[in-house]
Amino acid sequence: MTSVIPTRKRPLLGWNITDGAAVSRYDLVQTLRVPELMFFSIVQPIMFVLLFAYVFGGAIPIPGAGEPSESSSEIYRNYLMPGIFGQTVAFAAAASTVGMAEAMSTGLIDRFRSLPMANGAVLIGRTFADATRQILVLAVLSLTGLLVGWRITGGFWNAVLAYLLLLLFAYTVSWIGASIGLVMPNVETASTAGLVWLFPVTFISNAFVPLSSLPTFLQAVAAFNPVSTVVLSARELFGNPTGIQPDYWPLQNPILYTIISCAVLIAVFSTISIRKYSKTTSR
Repeated sequence: MTSVIPTRKRPLLGWNITDGAAVSRYDLVQTLRVPELMFFSIVQPIMFVLLFAYVFGGAIPIPGAGEPSESSSEIYRNYLMPGIFGQTVAFAAAASTVGMAEAMSTGLIDRFRSLPMANGAVLIGRTFADATRQILVLAVLSLTGLLVGWRITGGFWNAVLAYLLLLLFAYTVSWIGASIGLVMPNVETASTAGLVWLFPVTFISNAFVPLSSLPTFLQAVAAFNPVSTVVLSARELFGNPTGIQPDYWPLQNPILYTIISCAVLIAVFSTISIRKYSKTTSR
């Protein structure tokens, strides 16, 4: 007599999380095996800190910021660091773009397809791993900032909230990067496509210069740019100079706008990415 093994339906959400955690662990282990990847991910933002702090710092005034006893370079360094944080976590999207394109072209996705795992697990794990890598990057950048004169004066818990918002934003842009990587024909194209949109998004913001210095039409664009609000949120929570803000709702409520925009972007791009992934791997 043959015994029948009872089967149980896989819960969609539960398996997405469980399988996604396994994929994320795999990606993070791969990072440890290729330390050069983390090294260059850290070196680039450190170079931005040093260049802006020592080369451009004294030439960029921050209207309405700082104490009279502080020099313009000291004020700008405290203004700069949250902007560097925001730019750095935004560039996590580029890693997701290249990572997904590489996984699609090297056959790694075919190996995952042979396993009984949820369709969204590969994307969930990849984006979470890319966001998790930013913890080390932010830690090294924070130490660099302290060495050049940046200080946190907003309190411990406010600082924790600032870092959590930055990591949330890193997770958000990782989904955008993953959706781009899924439609790229090869890694070379993905490496360009993953960066080309990030430069205008990060530079048309308050990351490096006050919005009041931008033309009027760009101020409106920058005010609704999530990079501007996550950077402004970090400045307020760290207790750093914010400068004079134009009268736009996102800039008056930067934390709320950041959370809302991140939730919307994750919902939109995770749906697009998972559907695209399902169609691609079902061929």
